[in-house]
Amino acid sequence: MPNFSMPFGAELLDDGGGVRFRLWAPDVQALRLQLEGAGRGRLLPMHALDEGWHEITVQEAGAGTRYRFMLPDGMSVPDPASRFNPEDVHGPSEVVDPGGYRWNDSGWRGRPWHEAVLYELHVGTFTEAGTYAAAMARLPELVALGITAVELMPLADFPGTRGWGYDGVLPFAPDARYGRPEELKRFVDEAHRLGLMVFLDVVYNHFGPEGNYLHAYCKAFFNAAHQTPWGAAINFDGAHSGNVRQFFIANALYWIEEYHFDGLRLDAVHAIADDSPTHIAVDIARALRAGPGRFRPVHVVLENDANAARLLARGEDGTPGGAVAQWNDDFHHAAHVLATGQRDGYYADYAADPVNTLGRCLAEGFAYQGDPSPFREGEPRGEPSAQLPSPAFVSFLQNHDQIGNRAFGERLSDLAPAARLDALYACLLLSPHVPMLFMGEELAATAPFLYFCDFGPELAAAVSKGRREEFGRFDAFQSEAARAGIPDPNAEATFTVCRPNWAEREIEPHSRRLALIQHLLELRRQWITPRLAGMAAGGKHRVEGGLLQVVWWLGEGATLRLAANFGEAPQPRPPLAGHIVFELHAEDAQLLPDGVIVSVEGVDV
Repeated sequence: MPNFSMPFGAELLDDGGGVRFRLWAPDVQALRLQLEGAGRGRLLPMHALDEGWHEITVQEAGAGTRYRFMLPDGMSVPDPASRFNPEDVHGPSEVVDPGGYRWNDSGWRGRPWHEAVLYELHVGTFTEAGTYAAAMARLPELVALGITAVELMPLADFPGTRGWGYDGVLPFAPDARYGRPEELKRFVDEAHRLGLMVFLDVVYNHFGPEGNYLHAYCKAFFNAAHQTPWGAAINFDGAHSGNVRQFFIANALYWIEEYHFDGLRLDAVHAIADDSPTHIAVDIARALRAGPGRFRPVHVVLENDANAARLLARGEDGTPGGAVAQWNDDFHHAAHVLATGQRDGYYADYAADPVNTLGRCLAEGFAYQGDPSPFREGEPRGEPSAQLPSPAFVSFLQNHDQIGNRAFGERLSDLAPAARLDALYACLLLSPHVPMLFMGEELAATAPFLYFCDFGPELAAAVSKGRREEFGRFDAFQSEAARAGIPDPNAEATFTVCRPNWAEREIEPHSRRLALIQHLLELRRQWITPRLAGMAAGGKHRVEGGLLQVVWWLGEGATLRLAANFGEAPQPRPPLAGHIVFELHAEDAQLLPDGVIVSVEGVDV
């Protein structure tokens, strides 16, 4: 695959032609390029071009050259399209040779979406070292577990030495805390050698609050007509939005072409303000399909609280017109209510009949398909989704948000009975949805996953105060003393405590959970995955006395059936046709509480 040609930022020219530097800065008349390192302090006037572009080619610059752009008022800013910022977001950018890493994955042709079993991880806490290299060493364990795709939480350069990544400000620069760009490429290379896809979580709905200098020279990057929780929205639909849209389309292409990622997860698409005829998420998906997607499968996955099924629509041949799938928060919320009995906040929308709601999610994807949401004071939420194939939904029992948004970052295994979780894992991993696990979940890790960051002093104090005030609306945190016990996001200890203790896999009850997850994923690989490609739509469900039954029609004429007893009393064992793939707490005549039976019909045994 050829190296990605960057329309923004610094681009190495062929045949030793130096480096072309470009910046879109329509709010300033003149810019200077500030070269650092061997040429520290050297300032070169840039050429002002049409429509606010500034450009200069420097013959003697090359890979490793560090640079900034100097504004007329003397402020020096990093390149918003920097490929690498080794001294963090306020420091100089570094020219990177995209061809400097020698890839070994020329035989990699990707994997079809229906084979995905996702594993979400945060590079900084996945291992003690918190680097790409250390994470790479653990990849064989994920393969042995049955994982087929790793999803990295955002890598775009963020301020400080620790953070979730959702406050990134340099979308093209993988954060230096985890290693150099070449080490990230080596991680992807090794994953491909092992047969793993690699996805990257990207944030196109806002920039972080520290280190974003675009307001100083490019106000057109934002559109004040749309206000978001982070201020004026990124300008995807106003005047001069063409350059902004191209910036993010280029970013998506860059990660796929230059780093060989297999797909992207677009964060909080519901928070992207875009009234254009074609939503930016669809434009990105189409650009990837028309570009690197011609040579191997490339997948776009959404997070979208609005449940906009139209962004997942399939054509007559079953090919997605936009994204291939969406994170299914509805599944999580219904399962969480069933697992824990918690009904506050948004869980109130799932409290009335959680078994039926879970069944609707399993069969049709979304629970809210235009239905009124009590949590939103009756406002309709979502669009019909039953027409979509089940792999259009990424379902999970845990993820970074659903753990980390809790005051103490407790995992579900700390909140729910093991028997109930076993049943829910069977429903998740043996359904036709694409399943996702969060790092450490496979062994019921005891380490929490808290919200952590490393902002400058003034912002750090505001974030810590806001974090504690956020929980003040909950009964358990009404007192100031209770709120004071919430871990400080900026404390280093809040970060380090989030590292899973992988030695737990050798002891009970962690080893038992690990064995169950591995067994369920092996059954999925054997019985379900090969028959998902031909699936055209969702399934059907019914509930009687706490007994949930779901049926799906897979490809190749196969039928998948699931029965799960979420009631308090035994239920008569349902007569499931076909080959019994899995049984949990099932007897000859009864299905006990938290019992599950899964069968496949129409296949050779």
